[in-house]
Amino acid sequence: MTQQKATNITWHEGDIAREERWGALNCTGLTMWFTGLSASGKSTIASALEQALVNRGVNCYRLDGDNIRFGLNKNLGFSAEDRAENIRRISEVAKLFADSGTITLTSFISPYRADREACRELHHGAGLRFIEVYVDTPLEVCEQRDPKGLYKKARAGEIKGFTGIDDPYEEPRSPELTIKTAEKSLEACVEACIDYLVEAGAIRPA
Repeated sequence: MTQQKATNITWHEGDIAREERWGALNCTGLTMWFTGLSASGKSTIASALEQALVNRGVNCYRLDGDNIRFGLNKNLGFSAEDRAENIRRISEVAKLFADSGTITLTSFISPYRADREACRELHHGAGLRFIEVYVDTPLEVCEQRDPKGLYKKARAGEIKGFTGIDDPYEEPRSPELTIKTAEKSLEACVEACIDYLVEAGAIRPA
């Protein structure tokens, strides 16, 4: 739990309710959280889904794990503590985006269940939907892909605490959606996400 250090602060409610905002903008906010091993396909699916949703006129934005570490979380490493803080911060950002009426797509390894559950609880506490998408790709497939050469470095001992090699990945127990990229095409994976959003009433059918 991150300690509240600021004092003499007061939460300031705005003049517009969420329902009024969403109704006026004709949008629905939520967070779709893609989790899985490095090279599982999280970012690839999220990027393609973002394009597909925007093309349908859906207010959508993607938050990518590596991209966030260039800015907001540039002071964090990959220790268990830093990973937890990384996910805590992005959970708060995703909640704000969702509250604004944006379908927020986050692609983070987020290897620990407790961190992902904390994100879920944060959203639910704010009355917002949290959709956990488990990109279930076998380790051997991820290693074969290895687009950044990270698995090779981890196997050679050049990277310590690498998820799936010498640091654990805790699979989701009850994700809203599971996608197997070793068995499905990118188009099919994106279609599965869109189908879920349609069935959930978050977006209209095409």
